[in-house]
Amino acid sequence: MSALRLLSGLAILALSLPLYARTPPTAYTITQSVSSAGSGAFMTTYRNGQSVATDMFYPAQPGAPAHHTFTFYDLGAGTSHTWDPSIMPPSCSAATFSGDWGDPFQATTELMDDIKKGDLKPAGMETLHGTPAEVYTGSGQGVNLKAWLDEKNGLVIRAAFGQPGAPMTTMVDITKVSLTPPPASVFALPAYCASVKPPPTPVELIAEETGDDASNWVNGIYGPGTKASCTLVLHVVAAKNMAPINRKFQVAIDTTYNQDNPTPPSYTFGVGQDGTATYSGGGLHEITSQVRNGTLRIDNPPASFNLSVNIPTPNRGADIGLVYRQCFAPITNLYYVVKDPDDMGKGADFLFAKSGKYAAAP
Repeated sequence: MSALRLLSGLAILALSLPLYARTPPTAYTITQSVSSAGSGAFMTTYRNGQSVATDMFYPAQPGAPAHHTFTFYDLGAGTSHTWDPSIMPPSCSAATFSGDWGDPFQATTELMDDIKKGDLKPAGMETLHGTPAEVYTGSGQGVNLKAWLDEKNGLVIRAAFGQPGAPMTTMVDITKVSLTPPPASVFALPAYCASVKPPPTPVELIAEETGDDASNWVNGIYGPGTKASCTLVLHVVAAKNMAPINRKFQVAIDTTYNQDNPTPPSYTFGVGQDGTATYSGGGLHEITSQVRNGTLRIDNPPASFNLSVNIPTPNRGADIGLVYRQCFAPITNLYYVVKDPDDMGKGADFLFAKSGKYAAAP
């Protein structure tokens, strides 16, 4: 376990073994100091079931008044909205999330073994913010650790770390805890946030682009590549209807590109008035002449390679992307899905057909 993950876990772990069986509360109000945001900064987290709201208070700074930033989390939908009432005109941002959103009561399973092994040991009692706390100390990954546990609530109310012989740095400093449900009003979105939708998730984007079940596809920009090799068949298609783009396109490839090379190659792209590209640098070379009936066969590419697909467009040059080989059959279909064939500036994605109708051998 890395020191950073260990420290992160201390920030939220109830460090008493009997407390691991305790079901964390889902209704509370918790306030903690946030020294990294300036002296006097603090954040209050409100939760009631699947609804969470945070209020981050920033103290006044030279030339800037004090202000609050609010975030609402819908845990069921995996969406969040953030706004700052002091910004004019008012605006709101929306996002999606998964996994840990910052619940102060979330236990870190990876630390359970460390506690059972005795790496963190009881070190007496102290009172913090009027709350009696059991102190635990230990070390890990060359870092000294100290945590103060409110055994009544099963919550670490302070956690600190430091190098041996150096002052400790406070990570968590909870000043107030209430386990009663907060008022419903704290979860109300302002009117200008209600209509703001988060951007599509990667899964939603694939479904939107292909008009197909996203589970049938794998995005080619995410590695690692499969160990097994295969032949790839490249298709250049329009998003949504997945129809072949019946226009001239160019393809260039560099199968010698090495991500671990400390001196990667420098590529040069020339461009004609009609958008036709020329390629040079590294092992990059054009293979457009191998296109047959609108598709291109790439035999046994390496686990990763640089690939450029250029649909000549006036005043626009070619670009290139790293693709990770994904083999789901001896012949696997790779689709270059163009978001808008009339506006190449909107981009395109390399998608491997894992299953479904688009995975069928050509």
